[in-house]
Amino acid sequence: MSLDILTFGCRLNAFESEVMRGHAEAAGLGDAVIVNTCAVTAEAERQARQAIRRAHRADPGAKIIVTGCAAQIDPAAWSSIEGVARVLGNAEKLTPEAWRSEAPVLVADIMQLRQTAAHLIEGFGTRARAFIEVQQGCDHRCTFCIIPYGRGPSRSIPLGAVVEQVRTLVANGYNEVVLTGVDLTSYGADLPGAPKLGQLCRRLLAAVPDLPRLRLSSIDPAEIDDDLWRLLESEPRLMPHLHLSVQAGSDLILKRMKRRHLRHHVIEAAVRARALRPDIALGADLIAGFPTETEAHFAETLALVDDAGLDYLHVFPFSARKGTPAARIPALPMAERRARAARLREAGARRAEARFRAMTGTTVTALAETETAGHTETFAPIRFSAPVTPGALVTARITGADATGVTAGAE
Repeated sequence: MSLDILTFGCRLNAFESEVMRGHAEAAGLGDAVIVNTCAVTAEAERQARQAIRRAHRADPGAKIIVTGCAAQIDPAAWSSIEGVARVLGNAEKLTPEAWRSEAPVLVADIMQLRQTAAHLIEGFGTRARAFIEVQQGCDHRCTFCIIPYGRGPSRSIPLGAVVEQVRTLVANGYNEVVLTGVDLTSYGADLPGAPKLGQLCRRLLAAVPDLPRLRLSSIDPAEIDDDLWRLLESEPRLMPHLHLSVQAGSDLILKRMKRRHLRHHVIEAAVRARALRPDIALGADLIAGFPTETEAHFAETLALVDDAGLDYLHVFPFSARKGTPAARIPALPMAERRARAARLREAGARRAEARFRAMTGTTVTALAETETAGHTETFAPIRFSAPVTPGALVTARITGADATGVTAGAE
């Protein structure tokens, strides 16, 4: 009897998949496939449906349980797929009771939630890096985004629970922890005293002195608090790598997206980050071909890659999500969206390769994720010339670089 979990989408889903694994095993669930879906794009949903059908063909007797954002938003559509035995909502999937139930559909109104329970997990299977949920949901309504309807309102995990989870993972040998959430920089607004993300990071690092590396998942460039800026400058255990939720480089498109920042906020955040931490690497999410985006608007986004010095890009062609305001605006032809996405990826690849080549001759400390590969402090992919121990921090000298990362020999 086997239990297989297929995880799509964000790092938060990766954390929740481990929570589900514990609940499912405790409930004695076997010969089952859990599909933890994502709803960010139509492509993410297509991949999940394809995985369900593939799993059913491979083992028609296995119980397929579908959950995640896509299942939360449209449970009926997912329960109708051949082979699907159960559909669980995003709140239900994290409760032990749901895994003991036989109800075919357990999906409540997630918009009514006001708190998020903390979950203690022991590890992440073969993953060398640990993802920790500190925040759930989102109170903002970007016009392209369906995720608030899959995750509900913003809710935060209290500091004490975060510290307990990180201590457990460090005791189990994890050298790097990534704080995750749907809207990470909104952390703490619902907690007593309204602590911000920077305060969480500062107190966490003080409470767990044995944690070697702390990393952040995606953050809003206009909502980085003063505590976080100070930590970035003074705390070497906070990795020199920020991934910014940017989406566009045109002020008009940003306003139509209903984002919280403008173009100059991204550039100002980049300049300040490099002034405080000169070695920092900056990543960004970008959407190509948002409705009404002209070639001139797109050119502003393309130019932002160099103007802000964005090193790693995560690019999406615009994907209309049913129920969002942007889905009601006439879309650009898909061919144009894909062509613009390709141009952005080319710009990102050029910058990434330049950064990798500039690292030649330097010494780094990398987290080994396999015997032959891992990531440096700045999240540059690294290939080791000799086998190393997965999960270990390896000091190495960079001896070469190409478009895909750097090569190093252990010192």
